[in-house]
Amino acid sequence: MKNKTSVTEFILMGFSTNSDMYILHSVLFSFIYLWALMGNGLIIMITTLDQHLHTPMYFFLKNLSFLDLCLISITIPKSIVNSLTHNSSISFFGCVAQVFLVVLSAAAELFLLTVMSFDRYAAICHPLHYEVIMNMGTCTQMVAVSWLGGGLTAVMHTAGTFSLSFCGSNVVHQFFCDIPQLLAISCSEKLIREIVSILITVVVDCFCFIFITVSYIYIFSTVKKIPSTEGQSKAYSTCLPHLGVVVLFLSTGFIGYLKPTSRSPSISDPVISIFYTMVPPTLNPIIYSLRNKPMKLAVVMLIKKKLIKM
Repeated sequence: MKNKTSVTEFILMGFSTNSDMYILHSVLFSFIYLWALMGNGLIIMITTLDQHLHTPMYFFLKNLSFLDLCLISITIPKSIVNSLTHNSSISFFGCVAQVFLVVLSAAAELFLLTVMSFDRYAAICHPLHYEVIMNMGTCTQMVAVSWLGGGLTAVMHTAGTFSLSFCGSNVVHQFFCDIPQLLAISCSEKLIREIVSILITVVVDCFCFIFITVSYIYIFSTVKKIPSTEGQSKAYSTCLPHLGVVVLFLSTGFIGYLKPTSRSPSISDPVISIFYTMVPPTLNPIIYSLRNKPMKLAVVMLIKKKLIKM
């Protein structure tokens, strides 16, 4: 990648520079990060240790939790350190790495959420053939394709963004290096390469959303035929939160990347980005563990084993 910029670092100015706001920012972000760390870490540990949870659904869930940890760890710790030290700078190559890793994690997570919707479709609509359709070899390949798709998307966006020139302001009105705010401060007249990359990503994301929506239409039509009210409730409690996270993740991502940006600061930019970088990693442990009976039982069994050993 050819470096055409004279900027050696960026200044991340996502929130107010008021000292009280720095403290509130660091405390709030620390709490959110610790919650996401413990929740997703617990899911990874439980789904790894409990043999009963070695099924496709929990295999995907473990990978989703790992992606959530990656996504939130790329942005939050750096932001917390900047707030505590009152130093909002990030090196040029640190910014490149942050853009690459954020896009990789977010894109791979969307692809994985798409795979998870297909897994639920196969489990509910074709239960007799589920083990054949979703064998572990197929599941592993699906996860690998999700990571590969995320990697290709990240390369495309990182190359498109940092092939531009940054010869003016280096102040990014965001708490991490996000592409829309970097485009806003670029002094390149031709942004076509990255704009095309964004449009390609939007088309792919729309395809994923349509695939997820169609999967859930089939799922809900099948669930309505279940004679047991308890069975219907169980299916809805599994699927609706998953669909809700997908809608929140995609809608805020679309708003953040497609709305017009400007060089002037706007509190809406960091607030919107919170919903697609921090909220999913924070909500997923609640949705998939606290609302999931096998997960709660596995946690109880793990605690009992620890207590017996002590």
